[in-house]
Amino acid sequence: MTVFDPATAADPAVAAAAATERILADTLHGTDRGVVVDSPPGAGKSTLVVRAARELAAAGHPLMVIAQTNAQVDDLVLRLAEKDPELPVGRLHSNDPDPYDKALDALANVRKSAKAADLAGLDVVISTAAKWAHVQGVGPWSHAIVDEAYQMRSDALLAVAGLFDRALFVGDPGQLDPFSVVGADQWAGLSYDPSASAVSTLLAHNPELPQHRLPVSWRLPASAAPLVSAAFYPYTPFRSGTGHGDRKLSFGAASDGSAHDRVLDEAAESGWGLLELPARHTPRTDPEAVRAVARVVRRILDRGGVATSTADADPAPVTADRVAVGTAHRDQAAAVRAALAELGVSEVTVDTANRLQGREFDITVILHPLSGRPDATAFHLETGRLCVLTSRHRHACVVVCRAGVGELLDEHPSTEPVQLGVAVKFPDGWEANHAVLARLAEHRVSLTP
Repeated sequence: MTVFDPATAADPAVAAAAATERILADTLHGTDRGVVVDSPPGAGKSTLVVRAARELAAAGHPLMVIAQTNAQVDDLVLRLAEKDPELPVGRLHSNDPDPYDKALDALANVRKSAKAADLAGLDVVISTAAKWAHVQGVGPWSHAIVDEAYQMRSDALLAVAGLFDRALFVGDPGQLDPFSVVGADQWAGLSYDPSASAVSTLLAHNPELPQHRLPVSWRLPASAAPLVSAAFYPYTPFRSGTGHGDRKLSFGAASDGSAHDRVLDEAAESGWGLLELPARHTPRTDPEAVRAVARVVRRILDRGGVATSTADADPAPVTADRVAVGTAHRDQAAAVRAALAELGVSEVTVDTANRLQGREFDITVILHPLSGRPDATAFHLETGRLCVLTSRHRHACVVVCRAGVGELLDEHPSTEPVQLGVAVKFPDGWEANHAVLARLAEHRVSLTP
């Protein structure tokens, strides 16, 4: 008997639907205590979580949902209410003065409380991992859904594991690793490393659990998905849900001939643009690179960017809220915001890769993490950081970077200590950076400040 592989289906919608059905079958009818789903950028992870929650509730399974931030929790509550206004949902929150999005107050089917006992009996209860860790004397729930499971540390999973019998773990393996405020070298290589992701620890102890992947990205265009997949997801490849020509980016005003406009035209045509400044070692908040980023954003707005998502859709203006700037450090983001303010630009999202995770925009402008650096540290080589920065866009990504990054990578091979028992992360930052640089080199525009 031939087994249908969703990744080989000609129609991406068919591939995505087949993968979803398999996941839901294992979640609702399987006997394993856990089901793991790998989701690349923009593959419909939140849509899957909402659908699984509704189907579990409809089947009479009391459900708790675990997210990693309050913003993620509120987003899931709003999505559930939009899809099923009659579904009773509990929003378990903290005792902080402003613990949840006030938009939830308008939802009649949502009950909010800082006490889990007040929400007992509701079909679905949603909260952060940090809040669930303090819940006692309530439950257990028959099922749980862990959203952004790769951002959850294994110690956080251990703190809530007694609250549910079975769980669906959904997350993006290419994103940034879980954050820890303390060093974790003393646990490296141990099967119970508390700083490891919840999924990696779960699978280390339960390798037999069903593992699935969503095979289609609905965010990344056909110009971006092959690069992001090959550079950051070599073992779990995916493809774009759109074909070449399905999306179009154009500008109402003609180019003024500047390097900033030429790189925008290149990005509109190919999906990628590299604005390259002369090689130089600079401070982290490189003033020339920061001004270049701000100028590119200003020109996007001045030229009246217009995005078309499908052949039969009406063109939509690329407004300031549909543009984002990504950086590696908070001080770089602050410098870009100040430069944009000087140019009269507001409402453009400017933030670090950590805070841009899970978000999407029409156009992104990123300051390359290795631009102007004299060395290549583990922080700047982390694959998840570059993956996030290069996978937030629906139409085009412009990278601002000083020349010489390729030479920097070759001159600074990894010097991280080899630790026994620690799985080698592949691809490593060196290889992923070279893959991205090789593609960007095809779309280079030089800028001499």
